[in-house]
Amino acid sequence: MKAEQIKEITKKATDQLVAALQQGHSEALTGYLKAIGRFHRYSLHNVLLIALQKPNASHVAGFRTWNELGRFVKKGEKGILILAPIVRRKTDDSYDDEKDSSRIAGFRAAYVFDVSQTDGQDLPQIGIVHGDPHEHTDGLRKFAAAQNIAIEYLEDIAPARGTSYGGRIALLPSQSPAEEFSTLVHELAHLCGVASYVV
Repeated sequence: MKAEQIKEITKKATDQLVAALQQGHSEALTGYLKAIGRFHRYSLHNVLLIALQKPNASHVAGFRTWNELGRFVKKGEKGILILAPIVRRKTDDSYDDEKDSSRIAGFRAAYVFDVSQTDGQDLPQIGIVHGDPHEHTDGLRKFAAAQNIAIEYLEDIAPARGTSYGGRIALLPSQSPAEEFSTLVHELAHLCGVASYVV
């Protein structure tokens, strides 16, 4: 892909977001910010490209990566264009004192696919908590109250399960008891430093 084509693609994506914002469509920005949260390993340009081509994308990977995970791209699915760096090794006569012996020489078109565009083995569920915390959740709530930390439930923090700020903890409603307990421990640790409540 030529440099001019890359500039045109990224400019078009940026222009579409700016136009949506100028027309008062704040959901475009909200969608973009959610995409940044889901695809934090990607550059901002690539996040914008993903969000504009497939707004509901949740997990993206290349064709080979999906195959390695025991999944395959469904027939007829169209890839999501992103820009992948072209990495070149530095020559020995380079005068740079940098330890890294490679540099980015440019970008090329690459395609990823969302999990919804694939079939196959179920993906491993990382971060899913199971079990019954019993009375330990009540203990955490008492600890929070003793620290003057308010706990509330808010839908609009999704996809986050919890947030903490200024002596308050917001939890995503409808979590399982085990997930809520885990989230509460995590957010209390943010507010209290090292948690002094031991389960």
